[in-house]
Amino acid sequence: MAADGSDGPSQGPVRPPVALAFATMGFIALLIFGLGMTSLAMGEDVIASPGLGQAPGIAGVVCATLAFAGGLWAAIARAGSRTDAAAPARDAAPASAGAGSIARAGARHPSYWGALWTTAATFLAYLGGVWFGAVFTGADLGVATAVVGRLATTWFGVVVAAAAFVSSWAGIALVRTRARRPRWPWEDEFDE
Repeated sequence: MAADGSDGPSQGPVRPPVALAFATMGFIALLIFGLGMTSLAMGEDVIASPGLGQAPGIAGVVCATLAFAGGLWAAIARAGSRTDAAAPARDAAPASAGAGSIARAGARHPSYWGALWTTAATFLAYLGGVWFGAVFTGADLGVATAVVGRLATTWFGVVVAAAAFVSSWAGIALVRTRARRPRWPWEDEFDE
């Protein structure tokens, strides 16, 4: 009933694959924007070592995006599958309480702690991708390590971690929230 536009009960949370897609696109946008603006504000390139080209940066962003998507999926995937699987068990044993009911409640709402783990995985994957990208472009191990050390200890590293944290938090919030679509005042049929 709510699907046809009527003012029925809440349609529930956003499905995990949709939340993952939106959050991943948001992460990529925030990461590229944040690194660009930080580079502009600091007056330095993200990877300041000459001769490396763009390959280490591209490898870092690709690895970070894959780690972000994997980490966020691990945090939110249980929300859709366990909610449906837990419903028959809840109806079959309504008087049961204890650890099983807590696990079902946790399965329905993914924890915001997943944003922390996703951020850590994304940050490490970005650094690893830049390191491997630098090594594969012909840089010495010392140069690749120096580039990664600089990224990890400057504002560029903070930007990567912040983009991952904000986007993963938003992805988890999309799955947890029970919001309905917005409605304009003239859509209410009772005004007539």
